[in-house]
This record gives sequence, structure tokens and C-alpha cells, in this order.
Amino acid sequence: MNPSELRYSKEHEWLRRESDGLAVIGITEFAAESLGDVVFVELPPAGTDFRQAEKMGEVESVKAVSDLYTPVSGRVVERNDELVERPELVNESPYDEGWMLRVEMEDPAEFDGLLTSEQYGAFLDTQAQ
Repeated sequence: MNPSELRYSKEHEWLRRESDGLAVIGITEFAAESLGDVVFVELPPAGTDFRQAEKMGEVESVKAVSDLYTPVSGRVVERNDELVERPELVNESPYDEGWMLRVEMEDPAEFDGLLTSEQYGAFLDTQAQ
């Protein structure tokens, strides 16, 4: 369920390091399923700077509006503008086409502080109790 090459936050965002040194951020399958059908995604424009755990946008579903928090500090290089036209990609493909931001990490060591796939799975188990 949770790809092993990704790192995860307790706020249910994932982060993938790319070969070009940038990182891609999205929300987990668990978050997408919990939200229900996503109908709107608001993301910051390229050039936006943020600190780890700051709000980076919102996802609106048929159930609720939820804040998105960045798992690392950095600068937005690109946002997935396709989500404006097709927000359902968050539900259909949270780890691929439903990605949200590409960022230049300020401190790559923050990546190592995020949860591994196994740790995130164990965290989810504690939330279900």
C-alpha cells in the first residue's frame, strides 16, 4: 500500500527524492481514501518558500476541507496544475499522477527524519485503534 521508496509524515503527506535532487510531495492513499472524492486542490505557486510542517495548501472533498502541510522546508519549483482541472487524480493515483508539488529541499536531512514505509504503516495501525 505504501511505496517503500517514499518517506511519510504523520499528517499523511509523502515525499519522493528525484534523481535531479528535487523532491515530489503528495498525499498518501490513506489520506485520499479518508477524504473521499476530491473536488478541489489549492496549491502554492512556483517560487513559494515554506518551512517544514507549514501549511502548503488545501484539499476539498465531498466530506470536508483539509489543510496540507509540507513534510520538508524548501521552495516550490513546480506545482501539478493538472489537479486544477482533474482533482480526482488525487484519489485515482495518489503516488503518481496525483502528485502535488516539486520542491527544492532546503535541508535534505529533513528527508531522513520522515517516516519510512514500515514506520508509517505502524503509525496507521496506532491510529485505527
